Amino acid sequence: MANLKDIKSRIQSVESTKKITRAMKMVAAAKVKRSETAVKASRPYTKELIGMFQKLLNSVSSYSSDTLKIKYAIDDYPALLQKREVKKVGVLVMTSNKGLAGAYNANVVRYTLKKIKEYKDNGIEVELFVAGQKGISALRKKCAALNCPIVKKYFSAVDKPSPIEARDIAEDMAEDFVARKIDKIEIVTTRFKNMMSYFVEDWQVLPVEGITDVHERITDNILDPLMEFTPDKHHILQKVVPMYMTNIFYQALLEAQASELASRMTSMSAATTNAEKMIKELSVVYNKTRQFAITQEIIEVVNGANSLH
Repeated sequence: MANLKDIKSRIQSVESTKKITRAMKMVAAAKVKRSETAVKASRPYTKELIGMFQKLLNSVSSYSSDTLKIKYAIDDYPALLQKREVKKVGVLVMTSNKGLAGAYNANVVRYTLKKIKEYKDNGIEVELFVAGQKGISALRKKCAALNCPIVKKYFSAVDKPSPIEARDIAEDMAEDFVARKIDKIEIVTTRFKNMMSYFVEDWQVLPVEGITDVHERITDNILDPLMEFTPDKHHILQKVVPMYMTNIFYQALLEAQASELASRMTSMSAATTNAEKMIKELSVVYNKTRQFAITQEIIEVVNGANSLH
């Protein structure tokens, strides 16, 4: 039978693990509620912004930058709305900086590798913009073998999503798009469903034919004939395109964070339950072993006493 000291040491070890998993579950539960609120609050705005953007695009037959002041790539809307043959795709991958989130990161990485393979099979190159340490670590070696470089890495954006972080990411990808280094921009993220579930999906950002919001494809894209623009449509588009791109990236960050926290909460809850079950099983083994040891000692005492007679 196992040594009592070893069993007791193992019980103490599992109890320590249970304390950690329970604490992580409580922290994730507190954070995921705030994150869920942020996601649900931002979705209506995202939907309306995309709807307005589509209507505006349908009302403009040509794009011109002649009267515009362009300081950043994200402001160069004529170049960003340019349609061309897709030879290389820029993919932003949303993962987390920390582990212990169940299969969250593994699911995102698996989906990303599947997308890369599909593009490669069609003769299209891919370059990655990866948010989150776990995604960077998992994709570094695998993408090196697939000749799919990670050109940009982001860390703080996944822990504390903000419009500023989202705009920085959008500017990085816009620079490569304007410079014709990439011809298409996509995001691989997770859509938060509820506290118990999420699913991985990809969002097309540019070119704009495939834009969707986080709920459904918008079909009402006919411009109101009574709508007037002040100043002209070109100046408005220069403001709206950066808003559209920044908001899409910000929404993706919010969705990813909520999904990660929900996955971590569920995972730590299961780990805590398993630890409690293991402690009970080990306690039974410990008691049986202790009882066996006591019985053996009694038998030895009795046998020793009998041998004196």
